[in-house]
Amino acid sequence: MSTIKHRPRGTAVLIYSLAFLLCAVSIFPLVWMIATSLSVPPGYTRTSGFANYARVAQLIPLVQNFLNSMFTAVIGTILTVFFCALGGFGFAKYKFPGRNFLFMLLLFTMLIPPETGVVPTFIIMRKLGLINSLWSLIIPRAATAIGIFYMRQYISSFPDEIIESARIDGCREFAIFTRIVSPVIVPALSSWGALSLIARWNDFFWPLIFMRSREKFTLMPAIAMLPVSEGLSTPWPVIMAGTTIAVVPLILAYFFLQRFQIEGLTLGSTKG
Repeated sequence: MSTIKHRPRGTAVLIYSLAFLLCAVSIFPLVWMIATSLSVPPGYTRTSGFANYARVAQLIPLVQNFLNSMFTAVIGTILTVFFCALGGFGFAKYKFPGRNFLFMLLLFTMLIPPETGVVPTFIIMRKLGLINSLWSLIIPRAATAIGIFYMRQYISSFPDEIIESARIDGCREFAIFTRIVSPVIVPALSSWGALSLIARWNDFFWPLIFMRSREKFTLMPAIAMLPVSEGLSTPWPVIMAGTTIAVVPLILAYFFLQRFQIEGLTLGSTKG
């Protein structure tokens, strides 16, 4: 006699209906954005909504802004993943004086809003001659407290015996990290890389602080200037066209990286 209990049909219908409603509510802004970007603004004689995308390229240096976003997001993510993993490896597998104190101090910095460091960060970037340089968006966040903490939690469960065996065999410390530890934590690296990539692509505040010319802006602040570019009224179709250009790469990146994020989060649930 089977002991499996089937959920009542009415309950299943209710659950699926709620799930469908939540999906519809979540997708609606995206659908509205794309539909608006293809519409013709009032008072315009052009007949094609795709002209809104051409108008975006006329109002801002779109290609340059897009390449700036690609550069800062990709290079910044690579550096962040590398240094955070390296820092997490050091805190997880090396015993040195003050390790626990330094780690607690690192965690404490997570409580401080990043905006409080705007002035000292700006002064440092100015002294380094990096104002109006894309590197000013990359270097200050090459390693983050939450990233180091995130990677430490994964690496801490890596067997110490394997590391000791590698040392006995003459493997150098950096080679242990790159050749032995890193391949095992690929899901964690990919998961953190996806989060960092999305955050850097959506960056809005820091480009406004460090950049001095529109050609140096990344895509997000450049698109934010579209409302004042058309003069008389807010050109919503043009703004939505620019927003669509900014959002589509993230959607494509999500479909590519979601498998790594799921693997990383699943693996993280088993780490202690």
